[in-house]
This record gives sequence, structure tokens and C-alpha cells, in this order.
Amino acid sequence: MEQRRSRPEPKREGPSGRSERNESERPEWQKRVARERTDEKSPLIPSEITPDDVDMGVRVQLKTLTAENAEMTARHLAMVSLLINDDPELAHKHAIAAARRAGRLAIAHETLGITAYAIGDFTLALRELLTHRRLSGSNDQLPLIVDAERGMGRPERALEAVAGVDRNSLPVGIRINLAIALSGARLDLGNAKLAQQELEIAELSPKRVFEQSPLLFRSYAEVLREQGKNGDEWEQLAAKADKALASHGEELFELFEEIEIPTTEDFERTMAPKKEFKPRTTERKDFKPRDGEKREFKPRSGEKREFKPKDGEKREFKPRDGGFKGKPASGRSGDFKPRRPGGRAR
Repeated sequence: MEQRRSRPEPKREGPSGRSERNESERPEWQKRVARERTDEKSPLIPSEITPDDVDMGVRVQLKTLTAENAEMTARHLAMVSLLINDDPELAHKHAIAAARRAGRLAIAHETLGITAYAIGDFTLALRELLTHRRLSGSNDQLPLIVDAERGMGRPERALEAVAGVDRNSLPVGIRINLAIALSGARLDLGNAKLAQQELEIAELSPKRVFEQSPLLFRSYAEVLREQGKNGDEWEQLAAKADKALASHGEELFELFEEIEIPTTEDFERTMAPKKEFKPRTTERKDFKPRDGEKREFKPRSGEKREFKPKDGEKREFKPRDGGFKGKPASGRSGDFKPRRPGGRAR
């Protein structure tokens, strides 16, 4: 009786009976391109979290995925938003899970770059944020790109990242964060004077408080101290800005120290006295014509002039002195001269 062939030993022969190569026998190029296998599973998501917990703009981007994949990706992104401040490590795991499912989308790279920055992985953060910038054409994460370059010890590259960017076109919050990041890069290079100039933007003022104003004021106080100057005033403004933002604007006027709101007494004292209306002493003009009387226009000179032309006579229009004379040339209207911008006619 013919003996059965023995089963191939595991890890030595493949399904066809051919012996498998060991790791040392694989070609070098296969080792370079091989992906690292990981058994790490995606973090669990509470059932209360739904795709409706992310913004509509994010859900629009996810429409290119299948329905099931889009739903799970949206739920992972929602978990990132909930955990990024309290547990950045777990938020980063959810961002990795979302990137695995939607690696082609800019929102996935942006989220992964933000969480990587939050846990201090500046290499991964820079790679993902640059990918997001390339896919979307957006400069919204430019402050994190600059700061990630700083985190990698490359302040020169941080300054080069903003080359050709119109900072005035950026939203206010992004412009403030970018100024703070660039100021830090200047400090890394040992130039406190230029670091101060980077922070001297229009938003560096107590007249209006933004969400990023406390950090802006404290950064300005720091660069002043680097130059041996007193920065306590800006530290106090930062504390007042924090208090104002925490109270939803109830203490906002404490920052406006240079503004004096006038009282009712001041207002009455500065008002000019009211002028009493006095009618003219001349005879009252009655514009209603008398019964049966023809109303005629009487010019100031006393000369009688009728506007009704005589029968059979052609009416001729005579302009005033300095007005339009003759027929205008084609495309022109007499002696009209355009006004100067903001001024009178020439």
C-alpha cells in the first residue's frame, strides 16, 4: 500500500510544497520595501459616538469612501476631537486607525499630524502635515509645521517654511499662532530683536481680545525679558485676557485701560446749547394760486419769464455760463472731469 505523503512542516514549506525562504535568504530589495506587520487593533469606540459628531465638511470628504468605511472613519475622527486635550496618546491611536481607513484623504493626514505633534513625534507630524498641505493647498496648519521644524532642531528650515506665504490673508487665529512660532524660531537662533518684531502684529493690542491673545501677550513679555526689558505689563494683560475669555467677555472692558466712557453729566456739559427756531419776519408766501389766476414764475431779478413757448415758436435751450456748449464728441459728455479718488473734481 502506497504511503501517504507527509504534510509539509510549518514555516519550512509553503502551500505548494516548496520550501520557504528564511528572512536572511530574502533579497535585499524585498527587505527594504517590506511593510512592518503589526497586531495592534483599532481602539474601541463607544456606541454613543456617531458620524454626526464630526463637522459637515469632514463628512463631505468621507463620501469618497464606502458607507461602512466612512462611518467608522468619522467615528474615529470624532474620538480624536474628544480626546486630543485630555488623552493625546489615545487620540493618536484613533488618528492612526482613521488614517488606515482613509489614507487618501487630506483630513486623515491632517488629524494624524496634529495628534503626532501633541505627543511630541515631530518627524511624523511634519510628514503628515506637509502631506495635508500638498493635498489640500491649505496653510491652516502652517504654525504646527513651523513648530515641528523647531522641535527637530531646524529653526532655519522653520523660517523657510513660510517663504512666499501672504500672512495677511491668513485667518486671525492662524496668523497669531504663526507669529508666535516664528518668534520662537528667532529665539532659537539667538536673535531676540527679530523675535520681538515677529510678534508686533496688529493683534498685539489690548483693544481687542482673541482666543490666542493670552499666549501672544506672554510670548511678547518673554522676548522683552530676553533683551533685559520689563515685560510685567504684558504678563498682567495676559492674565486679564484669560479672565475675560473665561467669563465670556464680561470682564473684557478691563483690558481697555486707555478708553474712558463719558458719563451723562459729561455729555450734557459738552453739548452745545440748542438753537431756538425763529421764523423769518418777511411776509408769508402763499404758493397756492388764487382762483382763476394763472400762476407765473417770477425770477429774483423781477423780470417776468414764461416757460411756455409761443405758438409756432421753437423752444431753444440756452445753457448757463460754463456749462455744456455745442454737441459733445462721440463718447464724451461735454466738459465732465472725473473726480479724484476721495477728493473733488479737478
